Amino acid sequence: MLHIMIIGAAGMVGAKLVNRLCADGELAGRPITRLTRHDVVIAGPPPASSFPIDTFASDLSTPGEAEKLAALQPDVIYHLAAIVSGEAEADFDKGYRINLDGTRHLFEAIRKVAGGYCPKIIFTSSIAVFGAPFPEAIGDEFFTTPLTSYGTQKAICELLLADYSRRGFFDGLGLRFPTICVRPGKPNLAASGFFSGIIREPLAGQEAILPVGEDVRHWHASPRAAVGFLTHAAGLDTVPLGARRNITLPGVSCTVGEQIAALRRIAGDRVASRIRREPNETIMKIVSGWPRNFEARRGLALGFTAESSFDDIIKVHIADELDGKIFS
Repeated sequence: MLHIMIIGAAGMVGAKLVNRLCADGELAGRPITRLTRHDVVIAGPPPASSFPIDTFASDLSTPGEAEKLAALQPDVIYHLAAIVSGEAEADFDKGYRINLDGTRHLFEAIRKVAGGYCPKIIFTSSIAVFGAPFPEAIGDEFFTTPLTSYGTQKAICELLLADYSRRGFFDGLGLRFPTICVRPGKPNLAASGFFSGIIREPLAGQEAILPVGEDVRHWHASPRAAVGFLTHAAGLDTVPLGARRNITLPGVSCTVGEQIAALRRIAGDRVASRIRREPNETIMKIVSGWPRNFEARRGLALGFTAESSFDDIIKVHIADELDGKIFS
């Protein structure tokens, strides 16, 4: 039997993970027998599946809610729920309540389940745990000194995950996601949202706002790669990891100018001309402290894979979200 719980199932990555699991019917070579979806809002109807799907809506940071989820004793828990970087920076109290307190409540609730319950927890962290100044490419030994509240919250959760795993309360794995691009749907409150916006909107025939300079460099992977990270992590043997339970994942390092050049190569000048430069000091300040490039040797050695170019990331978006069509 394999019972999977996805916390944050109504989000973009969570919904795509649900679709993948329902299509595959198995995870890490084991047939799925039950799937539980949880989020602060009610997720849309699930896809067809060979197993029952339960859906719950509540605030994980509210006392008592994590205990209800832990009582279901799922075998694998994906903890994807968080508020994004820009929102966490704008609302200090909300950021710590959702991103830190909710995670701590979940960890504690699992710890207190009787009978030797020890699930596998896959936690989505972020490259925001790193802060400037940076080397040319950040290696696996680089220290975490976040320069945002969001990055700080994720870094604290990484430490908790490692310690609770060390004590045997659960088998945890933290995945430091690149910025996921191109995100489908409407813009969110993430300070990184423009990385997707300058590709997504022009391809859909709409104008996009670029709030930073074209020399800004960042680390990206597609939503398809994100789901691949999560499914691969479920089958990973954590014993060789020892106490180092948090992994920087592979991605593509490129500048905003290189993003736009890739868009122009794939979709043409008319599409790329829909980007309007409108500097935003607040976003530029946040982005200036973000990491730009990684070696990610450990993640690659563990079998995690991502795209090899930003052209490939754009092609994934066109194939997965636009049915192969461009609004030229």
